[in-house]
Amino acid sequence: MWEEIPDDADDLALVNGGFRVYLCLCGKSLPDRTAAELHAMETDQCTTCLGTTTEDIVPGYSQKCTACAGTGRRKAQLTWELAHAEAEMVITVEIVRDLISGFTEPFRLSQVADLVRDTLRLPVGRLPVGPRVRDVLRQLEAMGELVLISAPEQLLRGTTVMLYRDPYWEHVRN
Repeated sequence: MWEEIPDDADDLALVNGGFRVYLCLCGKSLPDRTAAELHAMETDQCTTCLGTTTEDIVPGYSQKCTACAGTGRRKAQLTWELAHAEAEMVITVEIVRDLISGFTEPFRLSQVADLVRDTLRLPVGRLPVGPRVRDVLRQLEAMGELVLISAPEQLLRGTTVMLYRDPYWEHVRN
């Protein structure tokens, strides 16, 4: 386990005399994030949350680590990384595009994720369906096919970091 104090939205560290220092609970002091990640790997801890089980998204807001499913362990992190890679191969842009083509009203992320899970007969928990579908919907949005129409549930850092729990999209009308 690691002791950490939020320093920045992208990094966590103990600040010592203006320098970032990572301190493992085993007592080892590490000079930077790279050294901390290597030490976490050597000690079978998640290299994303460094074994803490939480990700600090921005100062004052944290969530269960998505890389290791909140376990803090390296094995769980590797399992989830493989599951995410498999989800990318199974849940393609074409499949999602085809499934949402029938929607005429705005639709929620959860609706599409459930439809994908049912259509592909994926058991709950087998693959990270929701995160993959979210990524595909964001990709379709970037391609100009969809538009995000829901407001964020929470502003974490002004309008630069926003939290959407179950956003709505709709097709772009021509």
